[in-house]
Amino acid sequence: MPGDIFLGGAGADHADPQVLRLDKANRHGLIAGATGTGKTVTLQILAEGFSAAGVPVLLADVKGDLSGLGAAGSPALRPHDDFAVRAARIGLGDYRYRAFPVTFWDVFGREGHPLRTTVAELGPLLLSRLLELNEVQEGVLTLAFRVADDEALPVVDLEDLRALLAWVGARAETLSLRYGHVSAASVGAIQRRLLVLESQGGAHLFGEPALQLSDLLLTAPDGRGRIGILAAKALMTAPRLYATLLLWLLSELFETLPEIGDPEKPRLVVFFDEAHLLFDDAPKALVDRIEQVARLIRSKGVGVYFVTQSPDDLPEDVLGQLGNRVQHALRAFTERDRRALARAAETYRDNPGLDIATAIREVGTGEAVTSMLDAKGAPGPAQRTLIRPPASRLGPLDPDARAALIAASPLAGRYDTPLDRDSAAEMLAARIAEIAAPTEAPSARRFSGPHSPARSVPRDGSRAESLGAALGQALIGELSGPTGRRLVRGLLGGLFRKR
Repeated sequence: MPGDIFLGGAGADHADPQVLRLDKANRHGLIAGATGTGKTVTLQILAEGFSAAGVPVLLADVKGDLSGLGAAGSPALRPHDDFAVRAARIGLGDYRYRAFPVTFWDVFGREGHPLRTTVAELGPLLLSRLLELNEVQEGVLTLAFRVADDEALPVVDLEDLRALLAWVGARAETLSLRYGHVSAASVGAIQRRLLVLESQGGAHLFGEPALQLSDLLLTAPDGRGRIGILAAKALMTAPRLYATLLLWLLSELFETLPEIGDPEKPRLVVFFDEAHLLFDDAPKALVDRIEQVARLIRSKGVGVYFVTQSPDDLPEDVLGQLGNRVQHALRAFTERDRRALARAAETYRDNPGLDIATAIREVGTGEAVTSMLDAKGAPGPAQRTLIRPPASRLGPLDPDARAALIAASPLAGRYDTPLDRDSAAEMLAARIAEIAAPTEAPSARRFSGPHSPARSVPRDGSRAESLGAALGQALIGELSGPTGRRLVRGLLGGLFRKR
């Protein structure tokens, strides 16, 4: 049908076209299968289809192969003959090679535009998972975020967060009266986890200019949707950082985009590769949040497609939200594998002419068992489908071609130069200086030196003055150094960001 995305051909002679309806594409989807069975190519052809229909796409390029979307395939490349034969078999008469408009993103800023957010926008729940905090430590971190909110301390990057935690730890006795117990041991543990995160490159994720979500919703001058490609190969060395970034993006889209009901086509489609990482060791509160977002975000015009090896990698409640499914081959060498294959088969609508479990086990590379939502939103019968060949290049771009596309991007220069505004570090340093200064008499400051008389806190001094002196000694050095010069740019949503 016009406007639908052609996936391939089913039936004995592959003449039965299988399509993903654009008006049901926001009902989410699943691409599953063992390594080497064709999941990446399926992701690639779906991204092409959405882009051609004017739908922006965001996907994570875990292996580096998907950068080829930015270049046309070529008859000179090895797969051409196989692709031509496959196109003829499934009735793809207008098959031709072409490039698609792409935007490259990279947290580390090496293979795309830098992608950043602020610590405040990430929030305590996701940050606690990223840092692998226990329940008590998460409570202290949540308290620190609340203090930042109440005291108008914007928290942007890790330096800001460290300074905030030092401030909270030094005022533990006072803050406990208002917010509850503040454990110094927990503050120290969080600080140590921040050092680990920094060693994994996590500091690159936080800062300004922060990502504007509108830059994920761009279309090219010819009306095609731009395909945002997040370089994730390096991120995969820190799986929790990768998963946290994707969850934050999903949460931001959910909280920011307005309701539009069921549109004729999605406003944006997001592909989450290695989707099991989103749920590995995730607390129930986070899994519940993901399920809620998946259920509700479709009314905001966003389709979410999970890419993983087995449907078993996803929680049951999340799996139940995925209406459009492409299942590549699953291996069944062990009893556990056979149980997983049987459970995968049970999630498809029966087809009297197809043994679904056998088909999932036997489909070859470039084949899959598919089930797409029909016009009424009901799952279609499972079909053994030969997937269409891609129009863009199969495999990665060379570095020069990638660099040229980055330079020609409409976002070139927007995120390249980090901003370093006055923020919580400077604010805390100034606050500490104001508290500590009155405790030192002018004469003592004037004649201080190696032989100046020792000074003590007056007996009738207030607790606030004593606290000020202690804070000054503990924090003034840290907050006036490099840590204090790089702090919060956004207060739980962005003080300086314009949406």
